Amino acid sequence: QNGSAPPPKPPKPEDKNKPPKPPVSLRLIIGNDGGVFQSYAGGKGWEHLSRIPAGEFYRISLDDSRPIYRIAGGLQDNCNWVGPSAVSSKEGIRNSDWTPFTGADGFYVLFDPADRDTLYGDNQEGVVHRFNMRTGELRILKPLTPEGREPTRFHWNSPLIMSRHKPGVLYLGSNHVFRLTDRAEHYAVISPDLSRNEPEKTRVVGSGAEVYGVVYSLAESPVRAGTLWAGTDDGRLWVTQDDGGKWTELTANLPEPLRNQWIVRIDPGVQDANVAYVAASGYRVGDDRPMIARTSDGGKTWTNISGDLPANDPVEAIREDPVNPKLLYAGTHFGLFASFDQGGHWVRIGDLPPVRVDDLQIHPRTFDLVIATHGRSIYVLDDARPFRELTPEIASKPVHFFSVRPANGAYAPSGFSEWNGKGVYRGANPADGALFTVWVKDFTGDEIKIAITNATGAPVANLKAPGIAGFARLNWDLRPTEDVLTKYGGDDPKKLMSSGDYTAELSFGPNKMKQTFHVDLAEGITPRGGFEPQE
Repeated sequence: QNGSAPPPKPPKPEDKNKPPKPPVSLRLIIGNDGGVFQSYAGGKGWEHLSRIPAGEFYRISLDDSRPIYRIAGGLQDNCNWVGPSAVSSKEGIRNSDWTPFTGADGFYVLFDPADRDTLYGDNQEGVVHRFNMRTGELRILKPLTPEGREPTRFHWNSPLIMSRHKPGVLYLGSNHVFRLTDRAEHYAVISPDLSRNEPEKTRVVGSGAEVYGVVYSLAESPVRAGTLWAGTDDGRLWVTQDDGGKWTELTANLPEPLRNQWIVRIDPGVQDANVAYVAASGYRVGDDRPMIARTSDGGKTWTNISGDLPANDPVEAIREDPVNPKLLYAGTHFGLFASFDQGGHWVRIGDLPPVRVDDLQIHPRTFDLVIATHGRSIYVLDDARPFRELTPEIASKPVHFFSVRPANGAYAPSGFSEWNGKGVYRGANPADGALFTVWVKDFTGDEIKIAITNATGAPVANLKAPGIAGFARLNWDLRPTEDVLTKYGGDDPKKLMSSGDYTAELSFGPNKMKQTFHVDLAEGITPRGGFEPQE
């Protein structure tokens, strides 16, 4: 009555026979398609554990920025992104070095070859975007269903490709194929309904992931203008030789078990317009067999080249090497495989976790193999040329020293690292300097030794590695090794060697072999975040 607080109630006597209550934990951890989150406040506040590389990439593409090329791709529930393959910082490649554009789920992302600041991407159900990194302009350019026609069906992951023959032209898959022109501002339908169009299965409902009866795989021949390949999720395969004027169905020509299966990827031959590879998948109906076929006559006949891929490992991506057509890569649900004989025999590429590989790209200048995984983000295999150069004759030799690509300056010339402790994810930069690759047939107990000399023949570095059977890699950071230094006021061990020509001599037991290579320090890294114009 007088506003004072009531006296406290006396505590209840404790029941000595009753066990004490366990402490209440306020820590929660949630995992979803956006990553892993934790709370120390019972859910009142959340921390995104972005230091875990768990990105789910659907598709990727590469540009030719110098000296660092860029990678763009779409993430499950995490937008479309673009970022550098390296940075000039000892911090490594961080999340903050990548730029997102568009919300929702990201899929295909393409670089405009005429404007390095313009990118095209799509979200679920064919929502095409054009984004300018310089101005921030974002245009939504989804093609609309022409009046009087049944609604166009777009898949969750609608294929969007850039023409290599017609500047400014893009192609987009729905149950039809669209040609986009004028920076995707205008569009035209260039195919009939390529699906089976079964009314009981093709209703347009839900988020887009439920849409069925669409073109899921779309590809343009890099050799012959006007040749487009299209594959549907309900098992139909098509080709046109006149940019959509006439489409020919090839479904019945496919071998078992690919016939009538979901066409997940088409990869036209890089050197021969009559060559193409098709990967199909039946895991959604309980068939986990790997399925890859190859044609060399424009789709009239096909050969099953699934070979000795693991029996229960569905294929999601197939890629022909742009220089050596006998070298193929296959991305499966459990990793990455290579074939050196056009699909007769497959071997697993080591050092990659057993994760689903959804896309593969080979950079034309650096020869890097860039791997998009669905759950472990992006991997880059630096300089995949040794795979390209490996032949049965080389594999039968005791040892082989592969050609060396030109080397440039260090990727991390200055600065401190670990400013943010372990709370920030860092992707590793490519190794500094020159990369050497050696093939060893059998383990003999001998060491791999590489002696490096400059143009005058003076020794500048010596490298060693165990002679384990298979591929071995050694890296020279362009600095003199301790055994060739003049100490106590002599050579500076931290100073990079000068630009010029160098020779590397391999010694392995009685076997010796040399490779020459060039070092160009002017091709070093620009200030962090900067890119040189494309040539």
